[in-house]
Amino acid sequence: MTTNHQWWRGGTIYQVYPRSFVDKNGDGIGDLPGIIERLSHIAGLGVDAIWISPFFKSPMKDFGYDVSDYRAVDPMFGNLDDFRVLIDQAHRYGLKVMIDQVLSHTSEQHAWFVESRESRDNARADWYVWADARADGTPPNNWLSVFGGSAWQWDTRRRQYYLHNFLASQPDLNFHSAAVQDAMLDTVRFWLALGVDGLRFDACNFHFHDPLLRDNPPAAERDSKTVSQDNPYGQQAHRYDKSQPENLAFLQRLRALLDEFGAVGLGEIGDDDSLALMAAYTGGQDKLHMAYSFNLLTPEFSADYLRTQIRQLEAQIGSGWPCWTTGNHDAMRVLTRWGRNTEHPRFVRTVLAMLLSMRGSACLYQGEELGLPEAELRYEQLQDPYGIEMWPKFKGRDGCRTPMPWRHDLPHGGFSSAEPWLPVPAEHLARAVDLQEADADSTLRFYRHFLAWRQQQPTLKHGDIRLLDEHPQVLAWIRAESLVCVFNLGAEPQRYSLPFEIEDLDGHGLDGATRQGRELTLAAWGAWFGRRVTK
Repeated sequence: MTTNHQWWRGGTIYQVYPRSFVDKNGDGIGDLPGIIERLSHIAGLGVDAIWISPFFKSPMKDFGYDVSDYRAVDPMFGNLDDFRVLIDQAHRYGLKVMIDQVLSHTSEQHAWFVESRESRDNARADWYVWADARADGTPPNNWLSVFGGSAWQWDTRRRQYYLHNFLASQPDLNFHSAAVQDAMLDTVRFWLALGVDGLRFDACNFHFHDPLLRDNPPAAERDSKTVSQDNPYGQQAHRYDKSQPENLAFLQRLRALLDEFGAVGLGEIGDDDSLALMAAYTGGQDKLHMAYSFNLLTPEFSADYLRTQIRQLEAQIGSGWPCWTTGNHDAMRVLTRWGRNTEHPRFVRTVLAMLLSMRGSACLYQGEELGLPEAELRYEQLQDPYGIEMWPKFKGRDGCRTPMPWRHDLPHGGFSSAEPWLPVPAEHLARAVDLQEADADSTLRFYRHFLAWRQQQPTLKHGDIRLLDEHPQVLAWIRAESLVCVFNLGAEPQRYSLPFEIEDLDGHGLDGATRQGRELTLAAWGAWFGRRVTK
């Protein structure tokens, strides 16, 4: 167990999507032994921790986010002994280990739900959210599922509806039950006792619902950050189906447990006003340590948009702490989403430098260090139920979940000896790890260099932030009134003048910027770091 309990403040976390990292047993699906084999790659990047997406026993209808046994490793990924080895080896590399915990819902195959649905008077009858139909047989209210349609599913055993904020196969737990809260805390304790250094809490604002089951009102402004424009979920103001005030007390209980083990809690927040919720859930140092939202996982990309996110969060975060990310297993890859698949090598580098210069911690998603674009899949290749339901306007999340390309000259990019669960695109093979290892000017080599440089810049990890003069295409701020960060977020050269004397800061490996006095000339996607000169 680590003794540096503050590593997370300004830390970098590498997300591993285990199905798509490395397949060691030859079934076409990644596994825990595969992660162990490639820990050297992750450690070599210079990150502080790994976050492993769910590997628990599951029917895999939502690829592990539908848990049927919280204390068992699904056989496709290995077993508990494999996980113990993974923790031990990661710690030997100096990496912290964080795992996903899906507390808001289970699989319909979980023993708790199997019992709960059998009758209205069994020991776990109230462990899930059950409600009678309206007089006309329709669902209890107008709540919608993130994955499309009503959030209510009729069950013939109890002759009631049950709530599912995601798939119908993912029934929501009833956190108004003290027994449910205790059971979920016990599952967290199980993994903490095994030695994990932290947990990422999936959909952590979905724990509680309005017990009166009131209808959600229409949204005054459509939510386009949590879901796509084609999903009616964004047309509601989600006042009653999530983000309830009772959750704060539960998060305090969760924090007390984490503190027992010196572990860290990272929350995923999808909400109409996610920045305010990030502040509420991380403020006071008695709830989550840090949280991230979907605000940088949207197609919106401009200097003005990013300034707005920083300004609004800083105005309310107080003692809380953000964790920023531009990519994960739920979002189109950033090179495609923001960069429109530009071939310019500076784009990926500038996005990384920007992300790691914001105040807070950061999550990096596997494959970003290779500059992978979104994979284009045919309908018949899709695995994601979200994409299958929303096709063709929304293609789901498979395009960012394709296997890691390790070797350009091996079948399936060296990911597996068998046909993988998702294909490895040819354009990904051209960016495989082995090719980038051999290229001193590759994206991979830049990631390593910049992360090593950032580790030597405590101001970037801990200093406060102040936005500088606005510019239509240039984003600029100063950290701790000393370290200046300037980014051209476009393909056209720009000039930007600083309001104080500056000097260049070397060693970061970025290019595309020259300086004359206070004035910078930034090439396409150019970035510049410097220091404020004080007399």
